[in-house]
This record gives sequence, structure tokens and C-alpha cells, in this order.
Amino acid sequence: DVPELRALIGEVAAEQLERSGSDDPRGVSAALRVCFTRLMKSEKKFFVDQLNMLVKRISQEAAEGKDTSGSNGELLLRLHSQYPGDIGCFTIYFLNLVRLEPGEAMFLGANEPHAYLHGDCVEVMACSDNTVRAGLTPKFIDVLTLCEMLNYTPAPSSSKILPATQSQLDPHVYLYDPPVPDFTIMRIEIPASIKLYLISAMDSASILLVIQGTAVGTSTAAASEMSLRRGSVLFVSANESISLHLSSPEGMLLFRACCLL
Repeated sequence: DVPELRALIGEVAAEQLERSGSDDPRGVSAALRVCFTRLMKSEKKFFVDQLNMLVKRISQEAAEGKDTSGSNGELLLRLHSQYPGDIGCFTIYFLNLVRLEPGEAMFLGANEPHAYLHGDCVEVMACSDNTVRAGLTPKFIDVLTLCEMLNYTPAPSSSKILPATQSQLDPHVYLYDPPVPDFTIMRIEIPASIKLYLISAMDSASILLVIQGTAVGTSTAAASEMSLRRGSVLFVSANESISLHLSSPEGMLLFRACCLL
């Protein structure tokens, strides 16, 4: 549906993808790998010319009041305005567009490509020294490594959504527990009616991030009281608990990154 993208991928690779049926996931993955790799390895002048043609076409269609959603027109124009001439503008046609509402979360496994487009989020990841980028960034780009390491298994965006479950031990704690043992995130919502709250000790160390509210914290590991407010970050040692004396009328919202041993 996007002729400029098809020109970059080439007819052979495009037809291979079109022939791949949903009953053959390996064939689809192989075709996606070929298409994505051909895109990312395109000669710069060629992909810039095709990108300019795409942007011009979408801009004209939008000006005429036509529906450009089939080409992700609104997103394409926004990305191009932020990263003009960037190959990453074409990658939107290989990815799902996911809109998360407050309190929602998603989990991405190793080697899954993604890009944050707008808004703020709390992110936690396992220890890693191999974050690889290929577009939409001013940072170092390594196209060859990225194309080799990516997971090309297609999946609907709904399969990536990670629901929160309320803790059975504390009704103010909601768990985002991904299908890996490396980490878990807790959302702690303390209502304004509570003025003293205990953040319980855990077997692992954790990191506490204050999103909303103010409090004074005390713990056996701290030499003095800690003043906490929006943006405060605490390292909490294993087996350390923290008492919060709330002072804000709106309560508190905190996130805790930890490992459930």
C-alpha cells in the first residue's frame, strides 16, 4: 500500500512477504527479515528520495482532506518533522502503533524493536550492554548488528500489554510482573487519608521513584530523615523497610523496580 516503501524493499522481497501465509510463521519471519534488512541497507540517496516522495504525497493528500491513515500519514509527517531524511521514518510500517493510558504497561522481550514517540513512562530493563539503534536517534547507529539480532516474529500489539495485578499483601500495591525473572515493577498508590505508610522490606534491592506527593522517609539504613517529593529517587537495600510520613493532601504515587526472588 506504500509504493515508496515497496521501491526500497524491491519487488522480489515484497512478493515473498505477500506470499507468506499466516499458517507459516517461519515463512513470515523470514520474509520480514529480508524486507527489513533490504530497507535498512538501502543506499542513502535512494531512501531519502523515496522518503521525500512519500512525505510530499502524504502532505498533498492531507491538504486535500483525504484519509491518510492507510499510510500512517499523521505519524509519518510528525516523525519526518523531527528526524528529516531519517531511514527510521519507514520503520513505522513494520511496527505496531500502541497507545498506553495511565496505569497501562507493555513488556518487550529481548531483541524486539521499539521506539518511544510521545509522553512519559517508567521503564525498567535487565542489565544490558548491547542496546542497538538504527534510526530516529542522534546516538550511535549500528544497522548491520540490529538487522542480525532482531526478533522478526509477528504478533499483535495486544499480546505485549502487561496487566497490573493488585497485591494480596497490600491493597495499595499493584504488580507488573513480566514473564522473565529479571525484574518486576510495583505501582504504589497511597490515598490522602493515610498519613503513615510502610514500604515493606524485600529480599532484593530495589529502586523507588516518586511520581506524585511529598513525604518524609525514615529507615534503619539511612543516617537521617529523607525528604521525598516528585522526582525523588531512592535506592532501597535488600531487607530494608521505609516509613513514609505523608505531608501532601493528594496522597502519593510511587513506582518500585525490584526483583521477586
